[in-house]
Amino acid sequence: MRAIVTVFFIAICHFGLAQTSKNYVFRVLANKGANKVHKADNGQEVFLRPGLTLMQNDEIIASNGAYIGLMHRTGKTIELRTAGVTKIVDLETQLANAKTSVANKYANYVLQKINDDGVNTNSNYRANMKATGAVERSSSTAISAMLPNSVSVLNPAAVIRWNSVGEDAYYIVTVKNIFDEELITAETTKPYIQINLNDENLANEELVIVNIKVKDNSDLFSPDYGIERLSDEQITEINGTLSQLKTEVASDTPLGKLVLASYFEDNGLILDAITQYEGILEQAPEVEDFKMLYGEFLIRNGLSQIEEK
Repeated sequence: MRAIVTVFFIAICHFGLAQTSKNYVFRVLANKGANKVHKADNGQEVFLRPGLTLMQNDEIIASNGAYIGLMHRTGKTIELRTAGVTKIVDLETQLANAKTSVANKYANYVLQKINDDGVNTNSNYRANMKATGAVERSSSTAISAMLPNSVSVLNPAAVIRWNSVGEDAYYIVTVKNIFDEELITAETTKPYIQINLNDENLANEELVIVNIKVKDNSDLFSPDYGIERLSDEQITEINGTLSQLKTEVASDTPLGKLVLASYFEDNGLILDAITQYEGILEQAPEVEDFKMLYGEFLIRNGLSQIEEK
């Protein structure tokens, strides 16, 4: 079985479930497919769902095409993607030697953030909530990116997403320098784009200005958004801990990207965190729990609003 060990967090308390036994080994973080657990205490088979607790002698029964994200009681996590039966005790053995010193810090960080949100007061919150585009701003513009008006960034590759204004909209994204000189123009039919600050036209710019508009419709445009590179001193400070964190997580997996997203959020690097969440959804678009976590991140940072289904 291919199991990718990562380290992550995610407070399950706001799922509102009743499994509170102190003797549990894992909790389910995310699940896709008709996956079950065979409970050793009573012999029953129970469908997996977020928040469900798994005990040492239980066995997971994974279906074809499954995705199962589990959190160990220590904060370590593991992903299962292969169909078949897996013993919980074997998963725990795989995690025994995983390094977690830095990543455990971000388990506690995200736990605190979710508790601060107060969303755990309603057990149906996750079932009824969805993130609906960027938060409305105090301008008359129709397009709002899921960005602060000014943001610092560490990584050169960044995903910028905005609220859709219609299925047939054709967007023009312009990147300028501080002298209002146009550096890059791109067109897309999707409400997001990835830019690379190491592009030859951008590589020498410390600050760039991004604007989005709809082609052939002067009424549909966004405010200007400033994206600034970190200074060399800031990069040095950030990269020390980040390098250690990357040795503890598989950063090319959805759970690994969740760890990195929590690190970037903790350090105020919102655009870097957004890019990680976008990568998660690209890798695992069918896992609804990841979409919910992204939505909660956007709401927590004032970049999206709540709409009841």
